[in-house]
Amino acid sequence: MELHYIHHSCFGAEAEGCLVVYDYWQDPEGLLPPLLDRAQEREAEVFFVVSHFHDDHYCPSLPDWCRQNERFHLIPSYDTVRRRHIDKTLPLAVLRYGERVETPYFTLRAYRSTDVGVSTVTRFADGTTLFHAGDCNNWYFPQADPADPDSPIRIPPDQMEKLFLSILRDIRQDFPHLDHALFPVDPRIGQEMLRGPLQLLRTIDIGVLHPMHYCL
Repeated sequence: MELHYIHHSCFGAEAEGCLVVYDYWQDPEGLLPPLLDRAQEREAEVFFVVSHFHDDHYCPSLPDWCRQNERFHLIPSYDTVRRRHIDKTLPLAVLRYGERVETPYFTLRAYRSTDVGVSTVTRFADGTTLFHAGDCNNWYFPQADPADPDSPIRIPPDQMEKLFLSILRDIRQDFPHLDHALFPVDPRIGQEMLRGPLQLLRTIDIGVLHPMHYCL
C-alpha cells in the first residue's frame, strides 16, 4: 500500500486493485487527479470514505462523481448521509459504530469518535493497517466552558479525555499495532495540541503517525 497526502485530512491509499480516498474536501495542489488517472489506467476500484459531515471533511461533488463512474464507490458515515441529504441507495455502505465493510481489496471497521461521525481502521489485502481518525481526538481545551454556545467543545475536558481513551482501548483490542495513523494535530488546541497524539502513541503501537488538521 502506498499512501499520499492530499490536503487537510484527506489522504489517498493506493493498494492492489483499489484506491481509497479518505475525507476528500479540497485539493489546492491538484494531487488527486493523477491518483484517479492512475487508478483508471490500472482498472482499479476507487472508494471515497467520509468520516463525518463537516465541511472540511466532505466534498458535495462526491455523490455525482460516484453516479457518473461505475468504478467510484461512496462509503459515508451515517451523519453524512443524513446531514448532506445523500440518496440512501447510492452508498456502497453507511458507516456506523461497529460497522464492518468487506471488499476484495480491504476490510474497514468503524469506531466511535469524540466528535461527530466515526473513526475507521482499514486493513488492506497485503496486511497493511491504517487508522483514519476523522475528528476523533482529545479535544482538550482546559479553559473552555461547554455551556458557552461559542465553546469549541460539548463536554468538559475530563469527560472528553475519558471518552477518547476508551475509544483508543476499543481500537487496541482489535488492532494492537497499526502501520499508519492519520490523526489530528490541531494548533487551535494550543499548548495541549499534542495531548491526543501522544496518548494514541502510548496506547497503540503505531508505525507512522501522519498529522492531519495541521494546516489550519
